[in-house]
Amino acid sequence: MKKSTSSYPALSVEATGTGIVSHAGAVLLTRTADATGLSSTLTRALTPWRKPLATHDPGKVLLDLAISLAVGGDCLADIAVLREQPAVFGRVASDPTVSRLIATLAADAPAALSAIDSARAQARATAWAAAGDNAPDHGRTVADPLAIDIDATLVTAHSDKESAAPTYKRGYGFHPLCAFADHGPDGTGEPLAIMLRSGNAGANTAADHKTVLQQALEQIPGISGYRVGKTVLVRTDTAGGTHEFLNYLHARRLAYSVGFGLTETIAAAVDQIPEQAWTPAYDSAGGVRDGAWVAELTGLIPLAGWPPGMRVIIRKERPHPGAQLRFTDRNGLRLTAFATNTARGQVPDLELRHRRRARCEDRIRAAKDTGLANLPLHGFDQNRIWCALVQLACELTAWTQMITLAGHQARRWEPKRLRLRLFSVAARITRHARRTRLPLSATAPWSELLVTATAKLQPG
Repeated sequence: MKKSTSSYPALSVEATGTGIVSHAGAVLLTRTADATGLSSTLTRALTPWRKPLATHDPGKVLLDLAISLAVGGDCLADIAVLREQPAVFGRVASDPTVSRLIATLAADAPAALSAIDSARAQARATAWAAAGDNAPDHGRTVADPLAIDIDATLVTAHSDKESAAPTYKRGYGFHPLCAFADHGPDGTGEPLAIMLRSGNAGANTAADHKTVLQQALEQIPGISGYRVGKTVLVRTDTAGGTHEFLNYLHARRLAYSVGFGLTETIAAAVDQIPEQAWTPAYDSAGGVRDGAWVAELTGLIPLAGWPPGMRVIIRKERPHPGAQLRFTDRNGLRLTAFATNTARGQVPDLELRHRRRARCEDRIRAAKDTGLANLPLHGFDQNRIWCALVQLACELTAWTQMITLAGHQARRWEPKRLRLRLFSVAARITRHARRTRLPLSATAPWSELLVTATAKLQPG
């Protein structure tokens, strides 16, 4: 036998270990589900779909699926990762049982999704209350509103699925429209609504924007009635800058900051802005951004038909090296604009607030890393249920960070890093004095953080 030249120890691999738990860190997610009441509210909401004498509770099955997505799964069969650890995750349904439940819920999709959304809203109210100062709606005022970011994304379909269609980027699949609650610069965010649409759905369809916003508002604790008020800020890109959607926002008295499409006429009006009216723009940290300026364009362009009180703010900046200028750019400078109904505040501050909607791209990336990148089922309503599972998984992760990891850099970790550093920590099941214990790996770098976080979710 030749002498090994490997840099790693020579090991004999056997499948004989007992009492070992992989993904022990996912106990954080199960504790969060219990602490927020999500497990119990899902059970109650889905009672109509539980068959007599059924062994598995539909709410528990969906919660197990959501946890499997949170720890890295991307199909129904990945629930097997939880099934192998009954001491941590309890009894987990078999693959056929899971498939039958999804088919049953999809056959009654509107009612099932409404029930799931109701459970999510109740759990969200509990989670935000438990988070206290770290909740996104804490101290919500007109000057410091809760931000809802709306944006669409493309999801590729790698096989022929119901309602999949060609996309505007010459791909094939779906074009879901998403709404996220922004947790601010010190946090992440959480999905409020994901509206699954065909790949050929329009980017600036006002009816879809109104629907997804209504669904999002129903998820926010303490909001009732049609006229919400300006303590909630709605941010979108130019796809939301339609007459119909902005008039809808105005009618509901919501604050908004929406991308405003430029025409040659509007771009030409920029030349009428006096040089002294331009103010340096801010960078993401709130400092002066070199080579970028902002000014108000409201009085220089016709705004007939737009909501009363709407302001248009424009930004000009030197284009990035290699960037192609557009026909709406002027004098070698890139122009972008947005509309807002916020009456108070410095123009650079309002423009920075609008650009921070770019964090929505991070939320979409996290959702795609938690099951949204590939819709694994064939039926359209089945994939709508799947999108609900993605929302549950993303919310569980966000609530866990918000409640247990505030003040630590892990509060802003994205799913991939959370899985690597926390959820994948190994442990061993031990039993002593009629108690089941879960000793985590003593050499794992983030075991102490995990212990501290789980302690915050102890009942009582």
